[in-house]
Amino acid sequence: MRSEITGSTLPVLTITLEAGETMLAEPDRLSWMTPNVGMHTTAATGGSGGLFGALGRAVAGGGLFMTEFTAERGEALVAFAATVPGNIVEAEVAEGRSYLVHRHGFLAGAHSLTLSIGVQQSLGSGLFGGEGFILQRLAGHGPAFVELGGEIVSYDLEQGQELLVHPAHVGMIEEGVSFEITTIRGVKNMLFGGDGLFLVRLSGPGKVWLQSLTPAKLAHALRPYLPSGEHR
Repeated sequence: MRSEITGSTLPVLTITLEAGETMLAEPDRLSWMTPNVGMHTTAATGGSGGLFGALGRAVAGGGLFMTEFTAERGEALVAFAATVPGNIVEAEVAEGRSYLVHRHGFLAGAHSLTLSIGVQQSLGSGLFGGEGFILQRLAGHGPAFVELGGEIVSYDLEQGQELLVHPAHVGMIEEGVSFEITTIRGVKNMLFGGDGLFLVRLSGPGKVWLQSLTPAKLAHALRPYLPSGEHR
C-alpha cells in the first residue's frame, strides 16, 4: 500500500494498492478509483473485529458497516477527499502503539486495523447532540489515515505535563496519554447548558493532536446561509 496526501484546505488521500491487496474505509467516503477495484461492504471483516467490532464502531459514532477495497487484475488506485476544511494525518498503528481519535476521525487504512469504541462519556446535549464525548480506539497494525478539522496543533507531553482542552478540539491522542473530564464552575456554558465548562485534562507522556475547527463552530458559521422555514 502506497499513499499520497494532496492539497491543503480540502486534501485528498490517494491509495495505490498492489494486486490482491485490500484496505478498509468508512462507507460513503470514496471519491474516485480505477475500474479494477473490487468493493465489498461488510460488518465482519478480518480487520474490523467481526460483528462485535461493527457494533462498537456504530456506538462510537461510525457506521455499522465498513467498506473493503481490493485491487483486482493488477495495481489499483482509490482516492478519498476530505469532508471539511482541514488535514489528513497518517498514523502508523502497531502492537503497543494504538490511538484514540475523535468519533468521525477515521477515514481509511490497512485491512489489519481494528476500530472500536474507546471513550464514551455523557456531557449533556448541545455540541455533541446528546451523544456525549466519544473517542474511537484505533488498534491493530498498519497505516491509518485520520481526518482532522481545520489546522492541527500537536504537543509531545512529558511525564506529568498536562493540557486542559475543550472536548471538541481533541482530534487524536496516543493511547498512553491519560485523560479525564473536568468541569470549571462559574462559567456559563451555552453549548452544554447550565453553569460549568467541560474540559478534557490530558496528561503525558505521549503525543496529542488538537484540531482548530470544531463541528459546532462550522455549524455556527454556516447557519446564516442555511434555508429556514421562518423565511419561506
